[in-house]
Amino acid sequence: MRTNYCGAINTRYLNETITLYGWVHRRRDHGGVIFIDLRDREGLVQIVCDPDNTETFQTGEKLRNEFVIKITGRVRPRPEGTINLSLFSGEIEVLAESIEVLNASQTPPFQMDDDNLSEAIRLEHRFLDLRRPAMQANLRLRHKVAMAVRIFLDEHGFIDVETPILTKSTPEGARDYLVPSRVNTGHFFALPQSPQLFKQLLMVSGFDRYYQISRCFRDEDLRADRQPEFTQIDIETSFLTEDEIMTLMEEMIRHLFRTVTSIELPFPFPRLTHAEAIFKYGTDRPDLRIPLVLTELTDIMKTVSFKVFREAAEQENGRVAALRVPKGGALSRKEIDDYTSFVAIYGAKGLAYIKVNAIDKGIEGLQSPILKFLPDETIETILTRTGAQDGDLIFFGADKAKVVNESLGALRTKIGQDHGHLESGWKPLWVIDFPMFEWDDEEKRWQALHHPFTSPADGHEDLLDTSPGEALSKAYDMVLNGSEIGGGSVRIHRQDVQSKVFRALNIASEEAQEKFGFLLNALQYGAPPHGGIAFGLDRILAMMAGVESIRDVIAFPKTQRAQCLLTHAPDTVDEKQLRELHIRLRKTEI
Repeated sequence: MRTNYCGAINTRYLNETITLYGWVHRRRDHGGVIFIDLRDREGLVQIVCDPDNTETFQTGEKLRNEFVIKITGRVRPRPEGTINLSLFSGEIEVLAESIEVLNASQTPPFQMDDDNLSEAIRLEHRFLDLRRPAMQANLRLRHKVAMAVRIFLDEHGFIDVETPILTKSTPEGARDYLVPSRVNTGHFFALPQSPQLFKQLLMVSGFDRYYQISRCFRDEDLRADRQPEFTQIDIETSFLTEDEIMTLMEEMIRHLFRTVTSIELPFPFPRLTHAEAIFKYGTDRPDLRIPLVLTELTDIMKTVSFKVFREAAEQENGRVAALRVPKGGALSRKEIDDYTSFVAIYGAKGLAYIKVNAIDKGIEGLQSPILKFLPDETIETILTRTGAQDGDLIFFGADKAKVVNESLGALRTKIGQDHGHLESGWKPLWVIDFPMFEWDDEEKRWQALHHPFTSPADGHEDLLDTSPGEALSKAYDMVLNGSEIGGGSVRIHRQDVQSKVFRALNIASEEAQEKFGFLLNALQYGAPPHGGIAFGLDRILAMMAGVESIRDVIAFPKTQRAQCLLTHAPDTVDEKQLRELHIRLRKTEI
């Protein structure tokens, strides 16, 4: 039987005889002595095959990378000059007394310590990619985080309850993954986008505190931080206020980082209203490591002759704002043009700018093609409000507020990362007081900003009928270094308020009953005040591991085309299966 893991052997085991199992990481023949780096999930240890032991030496000669072997041997010190302090086992080696080959291996498509691999190759051979130390470390981190979450929530009275994977398709939110029912012809299940409705029902059922590390599914366009199937830390609780829920969840995240990574997050997390976040940073998930902020200029642009600024300032929901870049005057014309192309992605039609060469010289110390269109007093106000200094660059955004916010918000982040304005460390915050709704220009109706079960803020219930766009909600997002890692709200626990929200969303009572009847009915039977939150486990892990993509912290992820290169899913199915499901495929027109 195995007595030890390879990566857990050190001088404590000197002169002991041990048995190890693992994979041949490398085999080296040094003038008659064979060295084997043996690897398992805990790390590496050096095995020595001495020619005096003919049997082990001959076996050692046959070994190749990724052979699975069992070895028994004696732990001894490494010779002077060969110690490797970067390994836990770097001061010892194991003199092999016997070697058994448990399974041979073909030559792998890459070395397990190769860090320069294409993602396609890695995902196609994911079972090998997961042998690499970096991936082993990522998945061990995932385990530690999940365990820390479970321990914390258990100690605070939360109960782990599983909710259905096959459920009902509901409107609002992302596109569902549908599953046809064989026994109910023409009917479909949906894979859950979240356990939202079921966890509310659990509160109605009196469980008081629920959690689940749950699998969720969304058929949406993918990015580095999105997958068609992902994992949430899903939490719901009864009888706690908005502030009490945030305080408890903040404590959990601090505990998580402290326990797993020894990182101390600030106490308490700062809180910004949604309006403040948009006003200062152009986004509701600002990266506070970047000190750059937007400056409001709409009020002073309504009378200028520069048409671009004036029309944006005069239009309903228009905005003119500036972004001061310290020492940005050193940017080349090409860099400015590149940033102009960048903001175009967000709908911006251009990117005006002023270079501040010598502020004490007034207009003569500035450089910009738009100066001739702006009155001196307007320019002076711009410089004062932005706090501009010599060597700075001021960028401008002028359009609908949504376009200005998104383009300058993204530009702020990009410039911060490109030009050394990104501070080190961890900067969490809460964003609160979200609007209940946002207007959908295409459908010409209000949409829930979070989801339609979010409670209106105190005193805002009547606005649901009279002025939905002014109604704020009891919603809160946790943001860390520019990424939303968790979002939640106090829920609606009264059926009459829920019906008001559906009316504001233009969801007819018949449709509401058809889609959400089970929830509306439950709310009539003594539903307690309740609220909760869901954290994106994959995003948190990616940030902890310092990787760009959540695919690096998921064992078997999909590509950005929602495909599994390992199993070749999704795939076609045979005609018999389709007939059983009463499905006929249409031919795709090319």
